Amino acid sequence: MPHTITIDINGRPLTIEIGKMGKQADGSAFVRQGDTIMFVTATSKREAKEDRPFLPLIVDYRENTYAAGKIPGGFFKREGRPSEREILISRLIDRPIRPLFPEGYNFDTQIVALLLSADLENDHDILGVIGASAALYFSDIPFVTPLGAAKIGYGPDGFLVNPTASELDKCLLSMIVVGNDQGVNMIEAGAKNVEEAKVKEALALALEPIRTVIQAQKDAYRQLNIQKRPFTPKTIDPARVQAVEAAVSERLSQAIQLKNKKASETEVKKILDSQLEAVPADKPMEAFEVKESFYKTQKRMVRELILDKGRRVDGRAMDEIRPITIEVGLLPRTHGSALFTRGETQCLATVTLGTFEDVQRLDSLGEESKKRFMLHYNFPPFSVGEVNFLRGPGRREIGHGALAEKSILPSMPAEDVFPYTVRVVSDILESNGSSSMASVCGGVLSLMDAGVPLSMTVAGIAMGLVKEGDRHRVLTDIAGVEDHFGDMDFKIAGTEQGVTAVQLDMKIRGVTLDILNEAIDQARLARLQVLAKMTQAISAPRPEISPYAPHIIFLYINPEKVGDVIGPAGKVIKRIVAQTKAKIDIDETGKVVIASTDKDAVEAARTMIQEITAEAEVGRTYEGKIVRLEEYGAFVEILPNLVGLMHVSEVAYARTPNIRDVLQLGQVVKVKVLAVEEGNKIKLSMKALVPPPEGGSGEGSPDGRGQGHKPYDKSRRPPFKDRPPRRDRF
Repeated sequence: MPHTITIDINGRPLTIEIGKMGKQADGSAFVRQGDTIMFVTATSKREAKEDRPFLPLIVDYRENTYAAGKIPGGFFKREGRPSEREILISRLIDRPIRPLFPEGYNFDTQIVALLLSADLENDHDILGVIGASAALYFSDIPFVTPLGAAKIGYGPDGFLVNPTASELDKCLLSMIVVGNDQGVNMIEAGAKNVEEAKVKEALALALEPIRTVIQAQKDAYRQLNIQKRPFTPKTIDPARVQAVEAAVSERLSQAIQLKNKKASETEVKKILDSQLEAVPADKPMEAFEVKESFYKTQKRMVRELILDKGRRVDGRAMDEIRPITIEVGLLPRTHGSALFTRGETQCLATVTLGTFEDVQRLDSLGEESKKRFMLHYNFPPFSVGEVNFLRGPGRREIGHGALAEKSILPSMPAEDVFPYTVRVVSDILESNGSSSMASVCGGVLSLMDAGVPLSMTVAGIAMGLVKEGDRHRVLTDIAGVEDHFGDMDFKIAGTEQGVTAVQLDMKIRGVTLDILNEAIDQARLARLQVLAKMTQAISAPRPEISPYAPHIIFLYINPEKVGDVIGPAGKVIKRIVAQTKAKIDIDETGKVVIASTDKDAVEAARTMIQEITAEAEVGRTYEGKIVRLEEYGAFVEILPNLVGLMHVSEVAYARTPNIRDVLQLGQVVKVKVLAVEEGNKIKLSMKALVPPPEGGSGEGSPDGRGQGHKPYDKSRRPPFKDRPPRRDRF
């Protein structure tokens, strides 16, 4: 029977309906907050294909555009391959639930999360996590640890729990925290240089709503009397584990402590192969057990070395970062480049500066948005010594690129300061842990080399953890083997002042706030060391951009002149583009953007537009062409498409009986602007350019010089008392 759970979080109800829809799935949850609705299902096969030492979990999140009353863009008008946002939310749901399945559970499992309704105020990402927890917990799948999730915002109004989209727009920190009874097991955050103390406060604030969501699920679970399907993990004979351990311990201890990753991996493989050679080919199960026994021994030795001896496999101290080398500007024709190497992780970052035509247009549920800054992360197989096909980016590559992009974004200049579209590509040439944080460092260095005026310098570091019972060690700048056999991957990016991005993934069920706070403090010290190395390589953005980058300028014109620049059917702007080869973008507000790799072309386009849109200035002198003559005056084109009237009385000081006697059509004359009246009516004058003749106005000459002029005889003027009255004086 359907069951409804209602949870009050910060005065806003969140409901979870169990078993309402999708009854053929093993479990389902219909989650609603406001008018945002997520439908999540969980399905798991009952037979395993083969013995696999991992959980084959698939999480698929899809945004149905009908949820926001939209029809998809593009030719096919239906949802296609998942967008980057859908992939990122799929990963967001996957990361906290994966470590909570029972050890040894290797049955194909799938979570499908569908956005059915979106009010664009209540975010659906945490609803997906809560829905996945409920769908699994209230199914017969052996998943017995419910999750809670909360979003914390921090801004001018202080901390907010599960803020709306409009509230979140004002926040300096946006953090999603997921946890269970044993602590926090996932964090995803973006921030605008927020100090570590605020990050810690946000984590602590998230615990209460997380507990509320967990308790509500537990209360309903007891009422529904859910029966879980039986599952007994396969165990390896302890005698076999001991035998393998005894055979390999001495050699394996030496192999894992080789400082060179490739040499260490080669030696470890030799030791494993020597054990597998003794297994008959017709006993695959025995070979599987030997492999598992070997990996358990390797994991135990790595962890004991850290916990018992306080030494890492490469000989570093717990808080020691690997050696860093940096080279900037190594690629001459890119707009910016940097090679960042930390230990055996190497990132080649390049920058390309584009124009307004290169922005990424996002067909989102809300209004179509544009993206000016992009960071793309590539992880070719040779970076880890493997052979594989080069395909499009996978989920991991999209996730790592998004994290690095989020880390750098707060330092990017505003469009009115730096009107470029910016693309950073991070190619990982060598990998031994923390390649996403290397992408942050390499990306920032390449942006500085490109002359992008960053507001701050950002670096990133990855923290690890080894925990057994009450004992634990926090590791700075984890290497690949420490990530693989450790319990935590905690990435923190930021500046000297604060944090710009946080991402936490756990291999164990959860971790306490005390351990997280210790890792945050330790990460800050490491980050300052990395920033110092980066500053030594390049202390500030270069003052000039690459000569191969496009030149871009802004121009603001009268909005009423936009039509003049575009012209009928776009003829005018097309002519300018054809003549200058520049790219031109103009909007209804009068903002004009001109771009070209040729600086002269930019200036030529600007001059042409300014000529078209120029407006007459009162008191200024222009040289214009007479385009029309009438009895009452002459029409003079003083600028392209800008014509003013020179009244016949303004031709000369002397009376001009017939204007055609002194001016001709097509004649070029100098005129002065007397006034610009309503409706852009321009009054011009020729006589204002010359001083009046002494004692009178002159006669007979259009230039006002008055050939044949006779001075006025004041003695002929009647006395004042005999003059007729003027009505306009009264």
